[in-house]
Amino acid sequence: MSELLTLDKVWAGYGEAVVLEGISLQLQAGDSLSLLGRNGMGKSTLLSTLMGATRFHKGSMRWQGSDLAAVKPHARAHLGLGWVPQERDIFASLSVEENLRVVQTKGHWDLQKIYALFPRLQERSANMGNQLSGGEQQMLAIGRALMLNPQLLLLDEPLEGLAPLIVQELLAIIQTLTRESGMAVILVEQHARQILPLTRQALVLERGKGVYLGPAQTLLDDSALLDSWLGVAAH
Repeated sequence: MSELLTLDKVWAGYGEAVVLEGISLQLQAGDSLSLLGRNGMGKSTLLSTLMGATRFHKGSMRWQGSDLAAVKPHARAHLGLGWVPQERDIFASLSVEENLRVVQTKGHWDLQKIYALFPRLQERSANMGNQLSGGEQQMLAIGRALMLNPQLLLLDEPLEGLAPLIVQELLAIIQTLTRESGMAVILVEQHARQILPLTRQALVLERGKGVYLGPAQTLLDDSALLDSWLGVAAH
């Protein structure tokens, strides 16, 4: 595998407020990472920093060997970063199919492959974005990010607020993406034990600092360590 993303002692935040302190990680092409921590520890800020939506204070972010911090936010999707934010940000006044087609770029993922991955979206293809359930909106948000044909997919709490049956459906789809797509994935989620089996690596944040970076399975196997950092959120 070739180097895709490298962070070395990254400090970032909002304005003068520093949220991330000295974060380091490395992802290879096709790699996968669970990004864990209690609420307010900097997980979403790290994804926002990768997309250029925070103030970068110091450190190094390199994408395929080039300086990512120097790239304008709007250009990062064209480099191969796909982001599914917590807010989903689907286009409410466009149909499901229009939401998907409006961002389409050439590559593996096209409309038919998205519909094969999410049959429910094909059933709702003519529905407007604001006519979908929460689970369907999340599927559409992920499908739209895939239509960009990213090399790295960032998923920010994709299971939040969804019914248990939809959660299980999405977990199976995320497992397919992390194991079979050849695309790298960073996955933020409160429920560590649901997502650690799906990724190769794990990074735990505590007050904006990395307190664990290593194999996801090692963390999953150490319940005491997992609970000490994540508490009830680990279950």
